[in-house]
Amino acid sequence: MFPLSALFATARRRVLPTPTSLHHPNLFSTQPPPPSIEYTLSHPIYMIWGANTGVGKTLVSAGLASSFLLSPPSLSLPPTRKFIYLKPVQTGFPSDSDSRFVYNKFSQFFLHGIKNPSYTVLASNHVLNMSISAADSVLARGSDSVPVVETGEGGELESGFRDLGLYEESKLGEDGAAAAELICKTMYGWREAVSAHLAAEREGAVVEDLEVLEMLKRGLGIGLEGRGGCEGSGDKVGVFSLVETAGGVASPGPSGSLQCDLYRPFRLPAILVGDGRLGGISSTISAYESLKLRGYDVVAVVFEDHGLVNEVPLLSYLRNRVPVLVLPPIPQDMSDTLMEWFDEAQTVFGCLKETMISAYIQRIERLHSMPKMAQDIFWWPFTQHKLVPEEAVTIIDSRCGENFAVPKVLNNNFITQQFDACASWWTQGPDLTLQIELARDMGYAAARFGHVMFPENVHEPALECAELLLEGVGKGWASRTFFSDNGSTAIEIALKMAFRKFLFDHGMLLDHPKAKTGDRCIELKVLALRGSYHGDTLGAMEAQAPSSYTGFLQQPWYTGRGLFLDPPTVFMDNGVWKLSLPERIHPENVNVEDMGVELLTAFRLRDELFYKSRDGSSLAACYSSYISQALSLHSRMSEFSHIGALIIEPVIQGSGGMLMVDPLFQRVLVEECQRRKIPVIFDEVFTGFWRLGVESAAELLCCQPDIACFAKLMTGGIVPLAATLATDAVFNAFVGDSKLQALLHGHSYTAHALGCTAAAKSIKWFKDSKTNINLISEGSLLRELWDMDLVQQISLLRTVDRVVALGTLCALELRAEGSNAGYASLFARSLLQNLREDGIYARPLGNVIYLMCGPCTSPQTCRQLLGKLYRRLEEFGRANENLKSCQV
Repeated sequence: MFPLSALFATARRRVLPTPTSLHHPNLFSTQPPPPSIEYTLSHPIYMIWGANTGVGKTLVSAGLASSFLLSPPSLSLPPTRKFIYLKPVQTGFPSDSDSRFVYNKFSQFFLHGIKNPSYTVLASNHVLNMSISAADSVLARGSDSVPVVETGEGGELESGFRDLGLYEESKLGEDGAAAAELICKTMYGWREAVSAHLAAEREGAVVEDLEVLEMLKRGLGIGLEGRGGCEGSGDKVGVFSLVETAGGVASPGPSGSLQCDLYRPFRLPAILVGDGRLGGISSTISAYESLKLRGYDVVAVVFEDHGLVNEVPLLSYLRNRVPVLVLPPIPQDMSDTLMEWFDEAQTVFGCLKETMISAYIQRIERLHSMPKMAQDIFWWPFTQHKLVPEEAVTIIDSRCGENFAVPKVLNNNFITQQFDACASWWTQGPDLTLQIELARDMGYAAARFGHVMFPENVHEPALECAELLLEGVGKGWASRTFFSDNGSTAIEIALKMAFRKFLFDHGMLLDHPKAKTGDRCIELKVLALRGSYHGDTLGAMEAQAPSSYTGFLQQPWYTGRGLFLDPPTVFMDNGVWKLSLPERIHPENVNVEDMGVELLTAFRLRDELFYKSRDGSSLAACYSSYISQALSLHSRMSEFSHIGALIIEPVIQGSGGMLMVDPLFQRVLVEECQRRKIPVIFDEVFTGFWRLGVESAAELLCCQPDIACFAKLMTGGIVPLAATLATDAVFNAFVGDSKLQALLHGHSYTAHALGCTAAAKSIKWFKDSKTNINLISEGSLLRELWDMDLVQQISLLRTVDRVVALGTLCALELRAEGSNAGYASLFARSLLQNLREDGIYARPLGNVIYLMCGPCTSPQTCRQLLGKLYRRLEEFGRANENLKSCQV
């Protein structure tokens, strides 16, 4: 920031109407949150960062404005141009006003450098909001500081701000239509020249991060000038926007958030103004690393020459990753108008401008080419490429917490946010803060450990992660942690563990001498549920019933080595929770008077499904009889075939269609198997770590397994890692004098330090009420995230067949028949496209649509998602009714 009173130029002044004040929403209010981040890609938009305060960010901004607007037309610059300078946060106002400095400096340089101007430039400066203290200072100083205006059209704003309607403009050059335009804006100003968070607190004018972002979004022109803007033609750039931060990269913003975190949702490409002074090498590198750690693209580093040749070590460190530009020394005499300095620095500013324009053009060209290139060289999983046209390919520019930044380059050239409603295949849970924490901790782990092999070794990340797992999801039953890389592999390991435990408990290892040689002498199968899914590796596929994933086209080797039971399911239909029994469970055997009519057909509340009191009902006895008969029949059919393990997804079957299995049935199933000494495996790859509202879905079933598998949310989804937990009894089945008796399974990256570090951070983050505001009941349960009244309204829609809402999941099945139903269905395609236009990225399971949030997602956000889904479902239903009418 610079004292500007000696540099002010004459300008015409007028009063603007007071803009609509912003409102900070209460976290759990029913009001929708602010609109998602959105900005144009039709022209370059850059953010100016400083390695420290006082390094000359505003001089760089003024130099870029002059270079862009005053350079002659070229291959990249059309004759008509616009430069937009935005200063979201300004302290020391009005003595220091960076937007006014740029406005005045450009005017002075125009008059100094253009002797016979042949075109007109319209320059303006506008101050939107200032603290009451800053406003009083403006009125007291009068014309010695900023233009004084009548305040009748201005007035008090909320949160301690005031709008005086400060606006000034000047017309430079020949009279006539303007060929160029400079727009300068200060968005929030405080009087004290201190850190923004301190000034905001002292002056009683606090502004929250969302308000700053919303104001910045408006300043970038979305919704005001259209997404196209004045973009020139072809590769010519007619508009250039610059957003200048305050202080250093990690200086606090008005709310106290570090600025590098505050502006992260936009992730605008960055110019770093380094420090050429003593110690500047260190501060510049630190600032650069802080930006890169948060996912910013740094296009160039520029700094003032202080005679210390700081550019040499900086170039060596950066290794030509970004250009390093050096500005001439800035005169220290504050009476110096800086005109000669600007003349001398024009070559550097011209080079910087061309670097920025070139980087922008390359980025846009790359974005335009990515969908076609993806179609040509990718082989996407679970995707029929013939059904994916180029325009349907979603470009993901970045991720910010729960939102994707999605460029729309085939229409209108803008970038917007989409909520990741499939949680990137159920792995995601971090908000932006945890995302940055994970990046920092993983960087530390990579620098400290890289990767080290695991057998017979121990390192702190693996040890901490294992301890947290055993104290958390394994508390009360597990004593051992076996690490692997993904959920499917964790299942393979669990099957090996369970089968050995079964053989050990039933004395089959001693009965078969060939066991030591590895020859097959008996057949082991699993007991599992139809509709389950346990992964795509060969053993995991054998442990699931026939499905779209195991058919001949996918797995010709598949035989299905299991006894697969039809489970009873529960769901909401027409506003009521209902129980659906499979044909083989005969309801006529149930004592209706004993259990109550509503427990047979419907439930008042979802939570009634989990009551332990149901264990004494005749329905529980009916379940037990069904399970016992199935097991007895199987054992009579084959002398050498044994059920060696039970494997279930507790409560919710994910890939099978988000089916909710009656918890009573699964609890009876577990108890029956444990009575028969059949090891029990819980596949919690999907359901674990708060996905269903509790840390482990075993808590919902009120029973414990012998073995359980975890992955996905365990690391916050940032890196692959899986764990198979087991009891001491399972572990002891592998203890012996020969290595051949050990569990011979593993992979090169077992217990890799990065994954274990991420898991430890995520596990602690999700179960700490200081970082997860959704925790209730002494940290053992998540609050209700989905508005159950709205869920009920959705279940009443004619186009909806069933709804399930639990924890972070809300799923529904569209009412469909024939080819419109099932995993291969394309029935929901138009609905999904409309949701993506609403900022919701969803991916279906056939005609099953689901929304998934994270353990830390606010109920307010979930309500907004449900509201958009409800409106789109209404439209979808009307469209289908009209289609049926036309066909009739």
